[in-house]
Amino acid sequence: MSQLRDLYMTTSAPALSTGRDMRTYTCIRALATLRPVDLVYVPHDADEPSEAYLEIENLEFHKVEPSRGARRAALYASKRIRGIPARCCRGTSPELIATGHELAQRPDRGRVIVADANSATAMMSLARRRPIIYNAHNFEPDYVRSPILGNHALARATRRRYERKVISLASETWMVSQVDVESARKLVPTATVRYVPNVVDVRAILAETTKPTPDHPATGGSILMVGDFTYTPNCSGRELLVNSVLPLVWQSLPAARLTIAGRGMDDWRAPDPRIEVLGFVDSLAGLYEQADCVVVPITEGAGSSFKFIEALAYGVPVVATPKAARGLGVVAGVHYREGDDPATLAQAIVDVLREGGAEMVAEGRRLVEREYSIEALAERIAA
Repeated sequence: MSQLRDLYMTTSAPALSTGRDMRTYTCIRALATLRPVDLVYVPHDADEPSEAYLEIENLEFHKVEPSRGARRAALYASKRIRGIPARCCRGTSPELIATGHELAQRPDRGRVIVADANSATAMMSLARRRPIIYNAHNFEPDYVRSPILGNHALARATRRRYERKVISLASETWMVSQVDVESARKLVPTATVRYVPNVVDVRAILAETTKPTPDHPATGGSILMVGDFTYTPNCSGRELLVNSVLPLVWQSLPAARLTIAGRGMDDWRAPDPRIEVLGFVDSLAGLYEQADCVVVPITEGAGSSFKFIEALAYGVPVVATPKAARGLGVVAGVHYREGDDPATLAQAIVDVLREGGAEMVAEGRRLVEREYSIEALAERIAA
């Protein structure tokens, strides 16, 4: 028999524009270092995979063009009747199911990994005959507005019932933080849940980083916030930073400037000229190079922050809330500066802009190389 291959299924075109996209990319990179991978995807936002995917060795693409019409409508209706959330049903097509089943049942296929709720929905019928791994992006607590379902009581109950079903059917569930692992185990005590963290391409980042660590006090300084602002917790963090934290920073450092980058910023307007709004940026390397401090002001939500890890890898001092650091294995005062309210966040930012934090930057980079690189993820998955 030929070498075993992994099958990875996702219902969005392979790109790198969001944290969810980055998790898919880094997991596929890690898997492809272990053995060949077949990637099944549906072209939604983009028709073809991004250049970063095309450069991965050991990876074969299978594009699925979903149909429209009575057959798909009947499939949608049947899944809705079974209590599956509407958005999870919309991403499922007869063609996606057929392609996934055909590839999964070939004798040379090893693991079958489903990367989102849509692909999990598509492969549910296979789960009783073939082991399926559910690679979760995060595990939202009940009080967070779900991008899939909203936040009213019925939506929360529907979401939890669906999550319980998916985790129960999966032979394994991969969660991005130890906190999420414990939450999933409470929901389904009999499930096999493993810690598979978010990681970044540390080698590529280190290769392109030339930023020297500042060794002199700043009279102003450049602050950076990066995120996907279609995600409610990131929007809440942005408002906290802009409306409550920055005014306190400006009392001490009136020349400090903030740059905000990430998708979902089209309709947002900065209330002060010292705030620059860039929206989505193809490459963040230049922004990290110019930044004296990265702020991750998240106060709600689940999962773990790619941007926190990425900033550590780029060698930029990080100021963050306890929620943003949740589940990352970082230590306040060692790897980053922490603040849990506007006053302490502002003071931490001012201290970093004035002092630089060379030792903290070095500790952060060492941690990322050891725990949050693609190579470290491959070792974890192989084990």
